[in-house]
Amino acid sequence: MDTSGLTLLTTTHRVAPGLLSWPAWEALRGAPLVLAADPGHPQLPALERAGVRVELVERGTAPALARLLVERSPLVWLGSPDGDPGLTDALARLAVEQAGSVPEIELLPGSYDLPGARLLDLVAVMDRLRSPGGCPWDAEQTHASLVKYLVEEAFELVEAIEEGDRDTLREELGDVLLQVFFHARIAEEHPEDPFTIDEVAGDIVEKLMYRHPHVFGDSDADTTAEVEANWETLKAAEKQDRDSVLDGVPAGLPALAYAAKLVSRVRRAGFDAVPDAPYALPAELDEAAAGRLLLAVVQRAHDAGVDPDAALRAAARGYRDAVRAAEGHPA
Repeated sequence: MDTSGLTLLTTTHRVAPGLLSWPAWEALRGAPLVLAADPGHPQLPALERAGVRVELVERGTAPALARLLVERSPLVWLGSPDGDPGLTDALARLAVEQAGSVPEIELLPGSYDLPGARLLDLVAVMDRLRSPGGCPWDAEQTHASLVKYLVEEAFELVEAIEEGDRDTLREELGDVLLQVFFHARIAEEHPEDPFTIDEVAGDIVEKLMYRHPHVFGDSDADTTAEVEANWETLKAAEKQDRDSVLDGVPAGLPALAYAAKLVSRVRRAGFDAVPDAPYALPAELDEAAAGRLLLAVVQRAHDAGVDPDAALRAAARGYRDAVRAAEGHPA
C-alpha cells in the first residue's frame, strides 16, 4: 500500500468497529501519520487495540481541514461518521490552485454498507424515539393506538401502486415499514413476552425458506401452478389444527376484501356444500338483496381471475373522474 500521499479512509458505522477491509488495515499500519477529528469515532477503540496511533485534530471549516491535511501529508485521514461535508470539494480546489504541490489523493473505502444496512438506522431512530428523553407522543403509543395508522398507510400504499406514482410508492413503502418497526419496538417492552425486530425478521425468513423448498431445498417447481400447489400443501400441514376452511380469515378486513378472501378459501378447499349466491338484479333491492348480489359478483369475479376489490376501486376512480369532469374540473 502506497503511503506517500493523502489517503481519505471512509468507514460506515453500520458494521462492527474493527471490521475493515484488508487494504484499509494495510494503509493504517503503514501510514506515518493517522489523523481524525471525531474523538467519539467508533473505530478509535479498535484501532488503539490494534496498535494504530491516531492523532486527533480540530476539524474546523472544510477549507481549513483541507489545508491541514495537505500540509501534513503523507498521512491517512480517518473520515468522520458524517462524511466531513465539503472536504473533498475543498481538496479539489486546492489541487487546482496549487497544481503540482498537492500530494496524490486516494479515497479508500475501509468498510461499506451491505444491502439493507439502512434498516439499522431505522432501528436506532425508533429506539431513540421510544427511550427516555425521546418523543413523548411516540413513547405513549401502543399496538392498539397504532392500528388506525397501519390501516391508513396500507391503503395509501395501495393507492400509490394503483396510480403508478413511483415517488409516492417509495414514500408509502417507508410509512408501512415504519409501522412494522414501531410495533416491533413496542413489543420489546412487553413485561412477559418481549420480542425484537430481529426475531420478527428471523421468523419470516424461516417461513419463506420453508415455503420455498424449490429454491432453498430439494423440491422441484418449474411453474407458478406447481409453486402454488406446494405452497398450499405446506400451509395445510402448518394449519392442521384448524376446524374450518375459513379459520384465520380476519373479520376486520373491509367488507369486499373479506368476501373475496372467504370465496378464495372456499374455492381452494373445493368446498361446494354451500351454493353460490344468485347472480341477478332483484326486483326490490334492500340490504339483504344487495348483499347477496355483491357476494355473487365476488364469487364470479374470483372464478374469472378478477380481484373484485381492485376492480371496484378502479371503477370508483373512473366515476370520480367523470363527476369532476362534468363539474368542469381539470383531470
